[in-house]
Amino acid sequence: MLYIARMDDVLTLPSRYFDTAPGIRLHAKVGGPDGAPTLLLVHGFPEFWFSWRHQLRELMRDYRCVAIDLRGFNLSSQPADVNAYKAAPLIGDLVAVINALGAPVHAVIAHDWGGAVAWSLAAQRPDLLQRLAIINSPHAIPFARALAHDAAQIAASQYMNWLRRPGAETALAVDDYARLLAMLDPMSEAERDAYRACWRQGLTGGCNYYRASPLHPDTPDEPGRAAAVAAALKPDAFRVAVPTQIIWGTGDAALLPVLLDGIDTLVPDLRIHRVEGAGHWVAREQATAVNAVLHRFLADDA
Repeated sequence: MLYIARMDDVLTLPSRYFDTAPGIRLHAKVGGPDGAPTLLLVHGFPEFWFSWRHQLRELMRDYRCVAIDLRGFNLSSQPADVNAYKAAPLIGDLVAVINALGAPVHAVIAHDWGGAVAWSLAAQRPDLLQRLAIINSPHAIPFARALAHDAAQIAASQYMNWLRRPGAETALAVDDYARLLAMLDPMSEAERDAYRACWRQGLTGGCNYYRASPLHPDTPDEPGRAAAVAAALKPDAFRVAVPTQIIWGTGDAALLPVLLDGIDTLVPDLRIHRVEGAGHWVAREQATAVNAVLHRFLADDA
């Protein structure tokens, strides 16, 4: 078993690659005991596998951990076509990875955009995972409703329309990625260097997640669009039957607690742990608390 004594040591974990679709190869870092239950960790924007460094240090003691780079990020393939970032191919990537690892995995643990993909995976392919842990990532149904009808969440989500604009990736790279670093700080200089190395691989793929998604606030050119999208989504297609743990930082400025309203009607086997005042990066900000919740959930036989 490989135990990570220092945070920067996660950078030395061995890599593995998964061919998930024609022309698409995903990179991952892998560690933990051979033969232990497998965990698939899925990051969000604007991060990469390294976002799980605080969780890897703890979870690798008892689990085989596979932390992937989603398509469009870091060392994974970065197709240029916006359509390559729609839900179906993203879900297909996770299906292919899990099948290569040996389905079902013990759990999928996901944050932000990784959570969006994992929610859909769990709804469509519950045979591939025994548990789901979601960290500050909204389920599609309450998110669509809030983007249409909740004024505070609509205001908080305006950044999505900014990231959808042509040239957003160029703006994010200005001053050696100062805007992105400000989002993620405080970090050590070694952590900043790791993120810069990721972003130098390209930012268009990350922005394309926003460009491809139907979930975003109305724009002046498309008034009423968010309400139409919310009305078109069928809750039965998004129900999640696997045991699910949500960990939510209530101080997230982009994803408000309203996004938890009614979630129990869509996820019957549900646990919610709120980390009061923590922000979007709760897995790093409150790593000890998050890791404790994950350990309990992953070991729960109920």
